[in-house]
Amino acid sequence: MGDTAITKTTTAGPVTAAGTVTTAEPVRATGPVTLTTAEAATTAGPGSPGPAHPAHAAALPVASPGTAPATTEPAPGVPPGARIPSPGGIPSGLDTPPGPGMPSGPDTPPGPCRPSATGTPSPTPAHAATPASPLPTPRRATGPARAEETTPPAAREGKGQSAASRPGRADGDPDGSADAATITPHDPCAHGFLPERPPVRSLIGTWTRLDAMARAAAVAPDREAAVALVERARRAEELAALRQRVSRLSLRNAEAAAMRIAVIAVSCGWCGIDPQAPAAREVADEAFLDLWAAIAHRIGHDQFVALPTLALHNWAPERKPRRHIPIDQLARTETLVPIVRWAPEGQPLSRLDRLMLAATRLEAHGIWLFRLAETLAGRSPDDSSTPTALRRMVRVQHALRAQLLAEAAELSAAPATPQQRAVLGALAGQGALEPPVLQAADAVLGIGARRLREGRRQLLRRHLPVQHRAWLSAMDRHCAPVRTLAHRGGPDAAVYREAQESLIALRRTYTALVQAAARPTEAPLTRAA
Repeated sequence: MGDTAITKTTTAGPVTAAGTVTTAEPVRATGPVTLTTAEAATTAGPGSPGPAHPAHAAALPVASPGTAPATTEPAPGVPPGARIPSPGGIPSGLDTPPGPGMPSGPDTPPGPCRPSATGTPSPTPAHAATPASPLPTPRRATGPARAEETTPPAAREGKGQSAASRPGRADGDPDGSADAATITPHDPCAHGFLPERPPVRSLIGTWTRLDAMARAAAVAPDREAAVALVERARRAEELAALRQRVSRLSLRNAEAAAMRIAVIAVSCGWCGIDPQAPAAREVADEAFLDLWAAIAHRIGHDQFVALPTLALHNWAPERKPRRHIPIDQLARTETLVPIVRWAPEGQPLSRLDRLMLAATRLEAHGIWLFRLAETLAGRSPDDSSTPTALRRMVRVQHALRAQLLAEAAELSAAPATPQQRAVLGALAGQGALEPPVLQAADAVLGIGARRLREGRRQLLRRHLPVQHRAWLSAMDRHCAPVRTLAHRGGPDAAVYREAQESLIALRRTYTALVQAAARPTEAPLTRAA
């Protein structure tokens, strides 16, 4: 059966053909259309493949070869302005928003290639392709994504708060999603080794049992009473219940739980043990060791039972802080109170309480030492800025020493118990009372690596989190050129030695403060310094 040309003329009647007309789908048009054998319809018989039918060609008047153009009109049954799906592989341009002068309508995704009379896809002629739009196609969201897309950024976190300032979040991550391995790099120039946000005052939910246990252990009269509290919690299945909930803690709340674990551990005399060591099972409660190890794994720090955790995560401003105030300024200007008190409620703060608060204020005032360390990192000893930074370090260290001397008067007048002195003695025996700010100054000036009963520098740093230890190690390397001034002469070397002497005096003053808290003495602190 041969091909027969079919022409849709001005008559509104149906299209007639001499032969059988076979099309893959109904022919629809949006305007005047002239259908020809070569461009529009496929009328071949079975077994004869026909050419493809581009959809956009139906929108333009097409004349048959060798015939005069006829007056045309829309096909019956097709409303004007209707969109026709384009064949596969041809960009239709209908997925983009309509431009000026273009009719708007629902987007129709491109359909598959139109099959011929034999059921096989027909090739698409190259001349029928429509050029794609030069503008990028916007991505349209539906459902919850569409609602989130239209929501202002300030309203997505709730009540106009950022992700980092919402309760229950740590570092902008929701509870339970933050991981110790994905912590952002630490920047000591921002707030030193203080936490990024004020510590959590009180835990919630099942963790209130740990909060109450830490407060009771801190005021226990002796170690036996503190150990009895832990054993009572184990028999009540409280420690096992807390162990199962460690993974749900945000990083900030996990650090708060670590501080309470540290208080319980030192109160029971367990500050020098490894919770994962087999020998620890013979000394401490097994359920408490499991909780201890889980918390250590959550925060990515094993040796956290030391002053950096007991002091820097155990303070709070006495009054509600103002918004957008840096944490180092908050610790310097506001009156601080301990979260877990070593003295009973209603009584004055003990010497141990005041020592921990003094260490926190020392870190807040020593923020300038961290910034000067960054200034000296990588500098040549012949650089003109090197002696200037060293002179500033001398002034800062003198100011820190004066602050410790002022703290000594109140600390000496505070009460102390034998249990509190035993706690201080145990921490000092483990080298766990070294302030991080002094370790930062030591990394720059290179002194104090070996001192009596303190061990090597790396042993002192094991009580710091991994990001703090990495920063100190980097300062050891980057400040090595500055430390060569110790073997030189001249005014720059004299300034360097003055900075070393001021750091030695600061260490001695802090050591005298610890001694005054551990065993009261009648001698004034100025003589020991």
